[in-house]
Amino acid sequence: MTERTHRLVSRLESEIEALEIAFSKAYWESQIEATPENDRRRLELEIELRKIKGDAAALQQVQSALSDPLHEPILRRQLEVLRLSLTGNQMSDQEREQVVELATAVESDFASHRAEVGEERYSDNEIEDILKSSDDQGFRRQVWAASKAIGAVVAERVRELVRVRNAAARNLGFADFYQMELDLQELSEDWLFEKMGDLERLTDEPFKRWKGELDAGLEKRFGTAELYPWHYADPFFQALPPDGRVSLDGTLAGISAADISKQTFDPWGIDLAQVLELSDLYPRERKCQHAFCLSVDRKDDVRILANIVPGERWIEVMLHESGHAAYDISIDHQLPYLLRRPAHTFVTEAMALLSGRLVRDTTWLTDIAGLDPGAIAEDKDELDRATAAQSLQFARWGLVMVHFERDLYADPERDLDDLWWDLVERFQQVPRPPEIPEGGWASKIHIAVAPVYYHNYLLGDMLASQLAATAESEHGGLIGSKGAGDFLVDDLFKPGASLRWDALIEGATGRPLGAEDFADFLSLT
Repeated sequence: MTERTHRLVSRLESEIEALEIAFSKAYWESQIEATPENDRRRLELEIELRKIKGDAAALQQVQSALSDPLHEPILRRQLEVLRLSLTGNQMSDQEREQVVELATAVESDFASHRAEVGEERYSDNEIEDILKSSDDQGFRRQVWAASKAIGAVVAERVRELVRVRNAAARNLGFADFYQMELDLQELSEDWLFEKMGDLERLTDEPFKRWKGELDAGLEKRFGTAELYPWHYADPFFQALPPDGRVSLDGTLAGISAADISKQTFDPWGIDLAQVLELSDLYPRERKCQHAFCLSVDRKDDVRILANIVPGERWIEVMLHESGHAAYDISIDHQLPYLLRRPAHTFVTEAMALLSGRLVRDTTWLTDIAGLDPGAIAEDKDELDRATAAQSLQFARWGLVMVHFERDLYADPERDLDDLWWDLVERFQQVPRPPEIPEGGWASKIHIAVAPVYYHNYLLGDMLASQLAATAESEHGGLIGSKGAGDFLVDDLFKPGASLRWDALIEGATGRPLGAEDFADFLSLT
């Protein structure tokens, strides 16, 4: 039985590995150059890959093999990972092609879209610059509305994606796609929303206090007591605004985001040189305007896509993506391909979020970025407060996304614009505009192409605080510490997916995932 199981796993793993690597390369090309040819190649490979993973007979064989309790731990974990992956792809050929074609078309529209105001076209970076700096309320309103226009373009296709995903999930016995995805991510919906409820209660009062101070400044700046979404510094009110905080844009303007990322990880014994060499880091037309890290072969070919411009934000983004890359390149290469990936998405997000936080850490600013310690020390309290405020603000934004997606898959036919603004008002305390942009909810790309994902950021922020606390107590801190680097590499990264996320976290930090350290971190606001 065990020998037959080894042959089954080896065959499936080999087929999946070859296609996933080919797809990853095609996906990369489609993101750095949005052309019909690149989109078509990516689409064809994704359909082929999903067909392999959608093999019902293979799933039945894997489920049968899992009934044998005698398999060694690595083989059993390979089988479990295969079961989860194969289950998520059980659908008809028509459904599979619909999902891939719709998602590819939506993502291509996002990659090529630029907001238009009059005869001017604006990139995402330019929109953020305007919302940060312009005092012209009429212009801000136009730019903000233009940033939502992509939503109307893709909204009906996103609804159709939801319908098709739901149909496939219900055929497998799940209530909807949302419930299925959580199950396949080895998360309980009840457990997750218990954590989300804890997070809402934990952040309610600190957020009201922080946002009250922010709004008072904005009312004074714009000379109005009626604040709307365009008065805030980004289209979704998800990123820490420059209003009323220490800005490092000028201080960090001359620092290379790529170079400083490498310098951050070097003391931990993690060399990002090859990652940066393979990456595509600067903006241009027909290139995806966002940022991500992609492990092409689950070994040495790890790449970052970014759109770096000078200043604090893109250094933070590069540190974040470098956290993902550090995890990917540090997974034990001797593990089987199926297990050469992070233990869970939220675990790699924890490392990315922990790394991104460093941009306002006074030790990092002096020891790594080389800034004057005297000048930085004067701003320490404000910098600490800003770092905590970023997580506080993002937590409230993340709660919008998590609740919206659950409700979206429960009933995709409802008034989604109204649902969206109900949640924005509840969690972010931002009033809906007098004229709601049609399909504005769909202007967030994750809803279409990274479904049931956003909870990973929120769980990741909790884990980031737990990791920081562990590094502090056991290694005297995180930044520049080889001991902390060894802890991250040996206890968190190397095991890959050979352990479930809960076992990995308890083994690395000595306790299950909890919100206590995150609460302490947020208290800095």
